[in-house]
Amino acid sequence: MSALPLKPTRARARRAALVATAGLAAVSLLSACSYGSKSTATAAAPSSSAAAGSSAAKLSADTVHIGYFANLTHATPLIGIQNGQFQKDLGATQIKTQIFNAGPSEIEALNSGAIDIAWIGPSPAINGYVKSKGAALKIISGATSGGAELVVNPAKIKTEADLKGKKIATPQLGNTQDVALLNYLSTKGFKEDPKSGKGDVSVIRTDNSITPTAYSAGSIDGAWVPEPTASKLVALGAKILIDEKTLWPEGKFVSTNVIVSQTFLKAHPDVVEAVLKASVDTNAWIAANPAEAKKDANDALTVLTKKALSDKVLDAAWSELSVTNDPLASTLKTEADHSVTAGFITTPDLSGIYDLTLLNKVLAAAGQPAVSAAGLGAQ
Repeated sequence: MSALPLKPTRARARRAALVATAGLAAVSLLSACSYGSKSTATAAAPSSSAAAGSSAAKLSADTVHIGYFANLTHATPLIGIQNGQFQKDLGATQIKTQIFNAGPSEIEALNSGAIDIAWIGPSPAINGYVKSKGAALKIISGATSGGAELVVNPAKIKTEADLKGKKIATPQLGNTQDVALLNYLSTKGFKEDPKSGKGDVSVIRTDNSITPTAYSAGSIDGAWVPEPTASKLVALGAKILIDEKTLWPEGKFVSTNVIVSQTFLKAHPDVVEAVLKASVDTNAWIAANPAEAKKDANDALTVLTKKALSDKVLDAAWSELSVTNDPLASTLKTEADHSVTAGFITTPDLSGIYDLTLLNKVLAAAGQPAVSAAGLGAQ
């Protein structure tokens, strides 16, 4: 597929849209929804981008609600929503977004109907599918591989044996990094209670936005977290004990999927297809324009978090991940095994968790090869 380079006029429009969206996001925080203890922010896509796409054919839904995180592992929606690519592909269908700290809260929002489509880690997607007996969601695309590390205080932890008795943070109970840590600890002989986090190692569930402060204050000794939080900790003096990529064959594992409510998929397949086209288009642009994409991701994070990443943190974090349309379905099976080992679920039946029909349609139209569900596709 050809890349989607941004012309200078579009780039200027995108910068203006970012400024406008910053104000909108600030206002929307006042009326944010709450899921558990995790607050979310809701905003419309930039109005200038909406106008640009308004000439497209009308789709079956007036609005689509999209959830994602203020993490670089969610680079596709961070960039594609802010620069207008998503709105261009969705035409007159308005985009409304909600920002989450971790996957379990996002699943709760999907189940309640507050969002329709979400970028999310594999473990919450697996748990949401299993707990609903296969009725709640479908994984419809890949998004990101890599971008998660266990970083620790080098004065206290030099080897895995030193983890005993220490406090290690994860973003949320049952999220992808939480499962990764608990699985790792189990394979190394540490005993843990997955729900309370108590055991040989104290697992402290901490919002990514405050993890660096907790580390600086000495409240935690390390964290298994996604980017850019891991690189923020490294900038504070932490060291990478485990780069999760090193635990996987060829260094590839699914860190972010795209999921959809089955109710929304059945009612509005054309809207879902448009979102997937936007995702594929954005990923192609990221691959063709990595330097500008990295800057755009930082611009989007600045809007959402009110603080830009330093060049040092941005460069380190960006180098840890890659965007992909491929859901890397074979690694999802392993992720499910990790959830079992961690004690969150019993051996699950993941038959039908994927529906890659629309994604492969979009890929075919773009001249790209189909991707596989590794035997876990819709029946």
